[in-house]
Amino acid sequence: MKMTVIIPTYNEGENLRLLTESILQLGLDFRILIVDDNSPDGTGRIADDMAAAIPAIGVLHRPGREGYGRALTAGFRHVLAHEPEVEALLSMDADFSHQPRYLPVFAQALIDHDVVIGSRYVRGGGVANWGLHRRLLSRGGNLYTRCITGLAIRDCTSGFAAYRRRVLESLKFEDLGAQGYSFLIELKFLIAQSGASVKEIPITFIERQRGTSKMHLGIAAEALLLAWKLRAKRR
Repeated sequence: MKMTVIIPTYNEGENLRLLTESILQLGLDFRILIVDDNSPDGTGRIADDMAAAIPAIGVLHRPGREGYGRALTAGFRHVLAHEPEVEALLSMDADFSHQPRYLPVFAQALIDHDVVIGSRYVRGGGVANWGLHRRLLSRGGNLYTRCITGLAIRDCTSGFAAYRRRVLESLKFEDLGAQGYSFLIELKFLIAQSGASVKEIPITFIERQRGTSKMHLGIAAEALLLAWKLRAKRR
């Protein structure tokens, strides 16, 4: 299955080269699209250097930082418009919290499902190098989201996911209003409403070793409010 891996980046210069090498070493029929938000640390220049040397890598430059959701949407739109041969799109973070070794599992699961989500909260999944506060916040936030929205997906905030092309083509991206990581909740809600077949596969999420986390309290607040907005839209 031809797949493009979309990697949104902001100040990921320490991780990007290692990550792309790890993906390409798997030997799968994957392309990589790096969506960089004009990173001050030169991530965009590193991405351009790799793209010039490796045909399987592409780069989409954006003028500034507008949020994870906007970056991922831009990547989706770009692939759908310019890569007609691609059958599936996969999103992952650049900091190795999403491990490339799971990519073959995603590809296999997409044979029978429309959407595959890398989940920390199904049997066999988990997190590494998180403190108790972070674990409680994440689990509690997902439980809260499921209760309010009615979503059956256990890891509503996972950004490690693969989508068949036809699923994304059926969505109206203009209906996605969230800008930060709560975009992931909104996207899963629209997918669930569409009737697409969703499979969660267990992953271990590993806290980044290099670079700076993008999480902050504003992201959590946005997610809390979004859950009630989605509840009002539930069929």
